Amino acid sequence: MTESAPLTWRDLPIRDDLRGLSPYGAPQLDVPVLLNTNENPYPPSAALIADLAQAAAHAAAGANRYPDRDADELRKDLAQYLGHGLVGANLWAANGSNEVLQQILQCFGGFGRSALGFEPSYSMHRLIALATGTNWIAEPRSADFTLDPAAAVAAIERHQPGLVFLTSPNNPTGTAAPMELIEAIVDAAPGMVVIDEAYAEFFRPGTPSALTLLPGRPRLIVTRTMSKAFAMAGARIGYLAADPAVIDALLLVRLPYHLSAFTQAVARTALAHTEQLLGTVDAVKGQRDRIVEELTGLGLAVVPSDANFVAFGDFDDTHAIWQRLLDRGVLVREGLLPNKLRVTAGTVEETSAFLDALREILKENS
Repeated sequence: MTESAPLTWRDLPIRDDLRGLSPYGAPQLDVPVLLNTNENPYPPSAALIADLAQAAAHAAAGANRYPDRDADELRKDLAQYLGHGLVGANLWAANGSNEVLQQILQCFGGFGRSALGFEPSYSMHRLIALATGTNWIAEPRSADFTLDPAAAVAAIERHQPGLVFLTSPNNPTGTAAPMELIEAIVDAAPGMVVIDEAYAEFFRPGTPSALTLLPGRPRLIVTRTMSKAFAMAGARIGYLAADPAVIDALLLVRLPYHLSAFTQAVARTALAHTEQLLGTVDAVKGQRDRIVEELTGLGLAVVPSDANFVAFGDFDDTHAIWQRLLDRGVLVREGLLPNKLRVTAGTVEETSAFLDALREILKENS
């Protein structure tokens, strides 16, 4: 009896449109300096950890009961945090912004419908669209990764998509979308427009949020996350702001009790510590600006950033540079942009370790 080759997922009767795809994910390696997934480098304070433990214990006492199905109190807290005249009925929350995006596509996308995005951008927009049976249409950005409003409008008029996705600040490039671009897209789109503002708290001064455009625009959705500025990546809390009618529509596709009592408790506790948590944002922005300045001084091409990361290059062999940084204990992201790497702004010490390692590598190459 001969042994057969181990079964893989490719041997299973998966959907034809999923064949050829690869699971999303960045390397999770145990190295001293982790700068590849745009996390906030500052862990929760002792006071917040204590409050989180108390909140979790309180939630555990009622764990035999289902959680608040619609997370009403959390949505009120999120509305208060965002301001802009929003109330709880304008907010919706889920397990990370990716689940929020999935629910949007389940509701407004699907078989026979299309979604349009401007690439390079956040790859999960395309992947979740495909996973929900939504046809994905990619339009290119300019060589400098900007997007001309007239070109964006022309693409919308040409394709007539059911959804348009725009990331601001864009990931993986880091630059925020000008308000005139967002307005042009919202005004031209025949369906829903999703502005992904996962990194909005890191905007450079004077950069407005698409939240200012919500009044009178019932087909506009602004998505956010607590993973980045709030340093809650491990808690998986994402949310959106929109017209209440959008939230009512999403109730049709959300799974029952999708947001656990523990997740809601953690999110509300973190929001009660907003001032403390967002106090790290200025420190991260400072290291981001330091990276931009020092990499520019090294003669590298650097993309202007409104996020907590910086895309830089251009390299003949990006993988070789990535590997040599990793050999020095520094993990950055590769494979997102041609000839470029992306680095997250870390603590002062982490940023210094990255810059020192890169200087050594460039000196060796000179």
